[in-house]
Amino acid sequence: MSQAILEDITKDQLTSDRADFKVGDGVRVHLKVSEGDKTRIQIFAGIVIARKGGSVNEAFTVRRISYGEGVERVFPLHSPNIAKIEMDRESVPMRARLYYLRGRKGKAAMAIKAKRYDGAKSK
Repeated sequence: MSQAILEDITKDQLTSDRADFKVGDGVRVHLKVSEGDKTRIQIFAGIVIARKGGSVNEAFTVRRISYGEGVERVFPLHSPNIAKIEMDRESVPMRARLYYLRGRKGKAAMAIKAKRYDGAKSK
């Protein structure tokens, strides 16, 4: 009984257009940032190294190298502050989490067996 009530409450908060990427893909996350009374879009681009949780609580971690330093950010998947998520490149990782990228430096930190994403699903 309580599970059905919980699903009814959370179904309005779920977004269906954001679940088409996986761990290892290169993404560009468009965030809504509010400064005072103005809002703007800020882009955080990098590689998805983890996805965790489920339903409304699902989150993903994006890692990028900025000025020689690794930067990671965790985003709630169904957050209203995310305007959209674009895929830059698709990859074929062999793991569910890519935490081993944290120990790499330079170009090796972004090296995953990948192919350029053309927007269409290809097999």
